[in-house]
Amino acid sequence: MPRKLSSIAPDWWDYTTLDTDIIKEVARLTPEKMLKLSRPGFKVVFYETLEDFYLAEALEYISAWKQSTADNPVGICGPIGPTEQLPLVARIVNDLGLNIKSGHFWGMDEWYIDGKEAPATHPLSFEKADKELCFNRIRKELLMPKENLHFPKADTKGYRQSWEGVRCAVMQGGQGDIKHWAFNDPPKREGKWKNSPPPPEEYRKLATRVVDLHPITIAQNARTSGGGNVTLVPTKAISVGPVETWKAEKVSIWHAGMHDNPFGQRLTTFMIAKKLADSSVPMSLLADHPNVQFNFYRKGIGSCDVEMH
Repeated sequence: MPRKLSSIAPDWWDYTTLDTDIIKEVARLTPEKMLKLSRPGFKVVFYETLEDFYLAEALEYISAWKQSTADNPVGICGPIGPTEQLPLVARIVNDLGLNIKSGHFWGMDEWYIDGKEAPATHPLSFEKADKELCFNRIRKELLMPKENLHFPKADTKGYRQSWEGVRCAVMQGGQGDIKHWAFNDPPKREGKWKNSPPPPEEYRKLATRVVDLHPITIAQNARTSGGGNVTLVPTKAISVGPVETWKAEKVSIWHAGMHDNPFGQRLTTFMIAKKLADSSVPMSLLADHPNVQFNFYRKGIGSCDVEMH
């Protein structure tokens, strides 16, 4: 029997197609219960202040690049959303005089417009944000060469090849309303996936690619980055895939409470902790990754209590 239709977008898979009992159990989770969901391979960490939260995120860049040498290069894959850590990264590198020339960086994703990647001049360009908030602020004598900065392109071959021969110490990410990392959105409900979403092992075969964005993702990016102007947000993007994600030694997800809501933060924590991998909730597939850490700003977790506004 096919699973229920999404209550958000009936032509797509998403978390609203899950069993109602899971939804109810997740909504009852307190922050204290979330913290106890840590298990081997999955760690839940709380930060009490935003200063500590973003500093810890920035230090993952520093830790990765400090491991890098010319004959054993190491890099980090990082998100746009959150971005508050990026200026901190540049400040730490400059203040410590840290030579990161052998280090690498992968951008997670980029918009896809008119058959190609968004140019760095586009106001919503992720490459533009990474450079303006971080890499353009690092002193040139410390900075890695341009060829060590890898941003997804419409022709994904070069980006995919850049993951060969370089160790990715950590892949960072945020979590969107549709429970994605990067733009690994749930798939459309069509073809052989009409009655059930792809099995986790099928979804994990996906590498960096051009993707169609779930309507919720489009709306969210308008809210967080475009002042609510949905017409400004592209409907397709280029996203790092599970294939590259599983090449990262660690996946570190940062929940400040501004990109996903109280329920969403609880849902993926619960599903990863209980190893309930389901491609309608893409983030839950990290249940099968050997080293995942969820980082929460304690005051951003909120509650799932009904409250009218």
